[in-house]
Amino acid sequence: MNDQIHSGDEHGELGDAEYAEFMELAAQEGFDAEEVEGAIGEAGHGPLPVLAVVGRPNVGKSTLVNRIIGRREAVVEDRPGVTRDRVTYEAEWAGRRFKVVDTGGWEQDVLGIDASVAAQAEYAIEAADAVVFVVDATVGATDTDEAVVKLLRRAGKPVVLCANKVDGPSSEADAAMLWSLGLGEPMPVSALHGRGTGDMLDEVLKALPEAPAQTFGNVVGGPRRIALIGRPNVGKSSLLNKVAGEERVVVNELAGTTRDPVDELIELGGTTWKFVDTAGIRKRVHLQEGADYYASLRTAAAVEKAELAVILIDASETISVQDQRIITMAVEAGRAMVIAYNKWDTLDEERRYYLEREIETELQQVAWAPRVNVSAMTGRHMEKLVPAIETALAGWETRVPTGRLNAFLGELVAAHPHPIRGGKQPRILFGTQAGTRPPRFVLFASGFLEAGYRRFVERRLREEFGFEGTPIHLSVRVREKRGRKK
Repeated sequence: MNDQIHSGDEHGELGDAEYAEFMELAAQEGFDAEEVEGAIGEAGHGPLPVLAVVGRPNVGKSTLVNRIIGRREAVVEDRPGVTRDRVTYEAEWAGRRFKVVDTGGWEQDVLGIDASVAAQAEYAIEAADAVVFVVDATVGATDTDEAVVKLLRRAGKPVVLCANKVDGPSSEADAAMLWSLGLGEPMPVSALHGRGTGDMLDEVLKALPEAPAQTFGNVVGGPRRIALIGRPNVGKSSLLNKVAGEERVVVNELAGTTRDPVDELIELGGTTWKFVDTAGIRKRVHLQEGADYYASLRTAAAVEKAELAVILIDASETISVQDQRIITMAVEAGRAMVIAYNKWDTLDEERRYYLEREIETELQQVAWAPRVNVSAMTGRHMEKLVPAIETALAGWETRVPTGRLNAFLGELVAAHPHPIRGGKQPRILFGTQAGTRPPRFVLFASGFLEAGYRRFVERRLREEFGFEGTPIHLSVRVREKRGRKK
């Protein structure tokens, strides 16, 4: 059994010998080599580059996004739990995967349209590696468009200019007028009919980096990146100040990096950490009406930039839907996680009793996250934060060698077979861990595995290998019927 792992990127995170052994196993069980490689590649990819689609209302942004992601329906992951806040989709073009951020759903009229377009564009650009700027070619460049151009220039991200609603050769001239925006060649597109979208996506791939710019934590000796998230007024800033106040704090406001508005380098437990403060993404006074909405966008941007999320929950209040939504956001982003219950010192016996019940019922799905009871005001139990963070990051980076994983799966299936359904009993044949940060497993099975059984497998994986403080991604590939020997 080969337990050594060396950096072999082309096989996800499997070393060469481990990969060869694994492919042999797959062939014996009647799996197609190409299919197996595809599954490992898909599960093993690290963070994907992010493409933001921006532009004023009614220029066809959402239609364009649907066109981009609709090339393979399987790509759209409509996961439950993130309702109107979900603006990110996965897409693939010419064999490359990337994330698309749709700002089409963000039109909030509370602010006056110009302010809202500017704010939305700003948040989207903040989190993106490249931008598609959509302009209605039949209308031409408006003042709002000009305002967005200014933002794009300031951000310095690569931009592809999409001249939408060019439905035929007759409207090509309208597109040409958009050279005046100074963003280079306008790509004539009809998002509705799909005309020109392929050429535009080719340009997008040239603009997108292979992987996101921040290779978080890979910087040798660089500080680990922690996002402090939670709903408004839960005490994020006071926690940060408390942590920073007792220690030495260096605020480095790097000029011109819109990506890091205020990142604080804070020394805790003898280690320097980089805290990405979610409150730090510029708050604008005139955005207060849409405050909750923008708070969630700010949170999403901060989580994307961090390795671990410390989720702050106000222990003195009932756990809210917003708390759950923020937790879901961190889980879906695949970040390590610690849950800190703030204002712990203010609780009486009765509230503690009810809080424990709430945690059991409302937060059952993240029972694996380390928990710390703190008080940002008094600084109580702050010293427990660092061990919890370190435990979660260790879980996030844990990798189980394929041989050991399959020995575990063999025992698990023997002791707890999948329930028989319709006269058939699906079996997990073998599996591998294709990636870490977070741990991503691919299981190969003889039939469909029910959600309940998948949850059971995940729970046992955690019991066996630790994985504390990290979400786990399990994907299952089912063997095609080939009339091969069983």
